[in-house]
Amino acid sequence: MAGAAQHCNGERAVVLLFVSRVLFSAPLSLSFEAAALVLLTVCGLVVEISADCSTALDRFKTRPGASSGILLGAVTLPTVMLSRLIQLSRALLRQDAGPEELAYMSMQYWTVSVSCFGVLIFFFFILRRSPNNASSSSQASKYSFLHTVLYVLTCCLLFATKSDSGWFITNNLLWLLWHGLTTVFLIQHILQTFPSCASIGEALLVSSGLVLYFGDMLGLTLSKINFSLLSSKLNFIRYGTRSEIATVIQGHLLGLLLLPVFYKSLLQIWMYFANLNKPEEQAAEGWTYRRIGSSAVFYASLLVMFTILVPAWMYFIQDFHVHPLLWVFTFVLTDPLKRLALCIYWIGVICASVLRFYNISKHSKIERILLRKYYHLVAVLMFLPALLFQPSFLDLAFGAALAVFLVLEMIRVWKIWPLGHLVHQFMNAFTDHRDSEILIISHFSLLLGCALPKWMSSGFNDRPLAPFAGILSLGIGDTMASMVGHKYGVLRWSKTGKKTIEGTAAGITSVLAACSILLPLLASTGYILSQHWLSLLLAVTVSGLLEAYTAQLDNAFIPLVFYGLLCL
Repeated sequence: MAGAAQHCNGERAVVLLFVSRVLFSAPLSLSFEAAALVLLTVCGLVVEISADCSTALDRFKTRPGASSGILLGAVTLPTVMLSRLIQLSRALLRQDAGPEELAYMSMQYWTVSVSCFGVLIFFFFILRRSPNNASSSSQASKYSFLHTVLYVLTCCLLFATKSDSGWFITNNLLWLLWHGLTTVFLIQHILQTFPSCASIGEALLVSSGLVLYFGDMLGLTLSKINFSLLSSKLNFIRYGTRSEIATVIQGHLLGLLLLPVFYKSLLQIWMYFANLNKPEEQAAEGWTYRRIGSSAVFYASLLVMFTILVPAWMYFIQDFHVHPLLWVFTFVLTDPLKRLALCIYWIGVICASVLRFYNISKHSKIERILLRKYYHLVAVLMFLPALLFQPSFLDLAFGAALAVFLVLEMIRVWKIWPLGHLVHQFMNAFTDHRDSEILIISHFSLLLGCALPKWMSSGFNDRPLAPFAGILSLGIGDTMASMVGHKYGVLRWSKTGKKTIEGTAAGITSVLAACSILLPLLASTGYILSQHWLSLLLAVTVSGLLEAYTAQLDNAFIPLVFYGLLCL
């Protein structure tokens, strides 16, 4: 009992409550998916406890002050995808969605589940080979072997119910295996390339999400090639028609992922032809020439990527009749009164808030954590009106903002002339202990925390509050919890933590109050309200408790957990 109590902390208890709530809502038709999630949760819990008792994973330099977060990072995305599957299964019963859409989402679930499970098995092997963990190596081996056998058996049984073809089962297992191996490689690359920037759980969330997103792009591209060999291998993946906005966002994010490789390649070619190997007496002049030249190569790479290479992929996937950038301008001007007015409103809010808060950060003694929460309120002011009245335009705006953030971060990290120093100086005014000199991630996590619930709600959605999960949990709940807890908090959740019971209560109450105001507004715009207040109360409470207990990046996890619970 004492050992069990020692291994049970607040974060793990909240995660298990989150997973249990989703499993309780799963219908019998999703029993294989539910069984896989149970195996993944148990495996994640065992790995996290083993990692806490060992130094084997210290080879990865993680963010100082953060726990490993392996369990939370491993189960968050699979549990959210299962929640989405439960939502689509309701739509299938009411004939609001077809079986192809459910099959596609099921494959997405298995993709991210196998990705996370593969990383956990990789951690099992690291723990087994640890010299200071020899006593428990045999036990870890037994756990990893047992979990692997049961998990693979579950996958095989699922695919066997879909088809009796051996090729069908083999090809889909190979497709999932490729995602798992890619995720294992990617999480090592992230933790080694960006040391002290993320915990293991945060890196697992990012790597599994990237593999899921860009693996979907690869599958879509292969399905468009229409070769019989590839078609037979991917016949379980059903790719229906997707919107032009989704293709534009996906294409530009793909371009930004490939931009570093493209830029470095062009830079090497330029340096070869520029013959920069000058004598030492010309070192200063050569450095200036190299700096300006490399910056010019960066801007040229950016221009070529987004005007030629990325649009070429978009043409192939979506059959655009005009250049995708021209399509974006046409889309904005389709409803110029509302969309242009919204753009002007956004620019005004951004300029006013940036100038005001930057001056405060330089001359005021307000704690930086509170100053950053003002940006959460700015996110509410910007995104809430658009989500109510221009949701499709907000999808595109989220993608554009993310692209701008990524480009600015590249300019800052690579010190691209003439903006690199200015961007670094400005962004450094709003960093906290979770940021580092290598990467500043807080603004990314806030933007993605608001955007992901909206993007994931595309298609069928019978829970009108689900797209608002990020705005409500971060813009209102997290902000009020921090402000009230900082000013009035006395009772702490733990002896070592800073989160207070008063702050958590304020966050939960503020989100419930915002929902009570938001639901009538949604009803007035034509939404059919189907959100049950008991389910809503449980979702708000669980996400509030996660904010209180987790040592992970709350902007990344809380919106996803809240969204997953709102879908039920």
